[in-house]
Amino acid sequence: QIPKDPAQRQLRELTALSQQLQRVHPNVLAKILKQETVYQNEEIVVINKPYGLPVHGGPGIKNCIADVLPILAKMLENMRAEPLHLCHRLDKETTGVMVLARNRETADKVRLLFKTRQVEKIYWAIVLGDPDPAEGIVEIPIVEKEVQSHQSHYKMTLAPNYRLCPEDGKVVKIRRNRSAESAVTRYRRLAGASACSLLELQPITGVKHQIRVHLAYGLGCPILGDHKYSHWSKLAPQKLPVLTLRRLKLQQSKARHLPLHLHAHRLCLPLGQPIDLVCKPPRFFQKTLKKLELDIAKD
Repeated sequence: QIPKDPAQRQLRELTALSQQLQRVHPNVLAKILKQETVYQNEEIVVINKPYGLPVHGGPGIKNCIADVLPILAKMLENMRAEPLHLCHRLDKETTGVMVLARNRETADKVRLLFKTRQVEKIYWAIVLGDPDPAEGIVEIPIVEKEVQSHQSHYKMTLAPNYRLCPEDGKVVKIRRNRSAESAVTRYRRLAGASACSLLELQPITGVKHQIRVHLAYGLGCPILGDHKYSHWSKLAPQKLPVLTLRRLKLQQSKARHLPLHLHAHRLCLPLGQPIDLVCKPPRFFQKTLKKLELDIAKD
């Protein structure tokens, strides 16, 4: 049963693609990643990570990037190539720039650059609403908490070290949550239309789900298709504004199929000479930009 509606068809295709990537032979997956290679030199290989492909294995995961690195290395070099090494991670649903190292020494070097915050990372996200102000910095610590609802689950959430005093509305410092990690995200609005915005994001720290949490709970602008962080107390599909649904030609009941619109757009890696790596957003992201009429001023 192929849906007549193009938006639904596109969503169906994406879901199918994620499932397909789980079913293909590891050699086929390595071949797909080879086609997604955007840069390589004697030290690193950079791929544009596809949507819905996990970096690491886990329960119920048959295929992941980590498992096919030895095959990919041979496809890119020769039969005796050393397996490639992961240098950092992206969430399963995030697309974009991903750096792999050709040897352990380079991998350690790149990991250290990430750890010491010397890598400049730029993400693009389509979000609901309009951040106010249009650009700024979100600097709120993040902690993982269990949410008690009809289905108990864990989520990252904000753990601010201040609160508003109910009497006079003044900001009062409170004791820091010992298990919270400090998290800093720069953001800037690139375009706005259809009750949505396209944001450019620069995470200064690298806490799990940082961008998603800072946007949803810090700015009140959850990422389009982020069903996990659109509600705090429950797991439920994202509720979309009427205008957004109309532009996407989508019914609210089908919103749960919307993919996460978060893309690792650019990385600047200071390896000897700084290497500037850029990945185009995937087709579904570009189509959504077009439908929502989010036009980025041409650089």
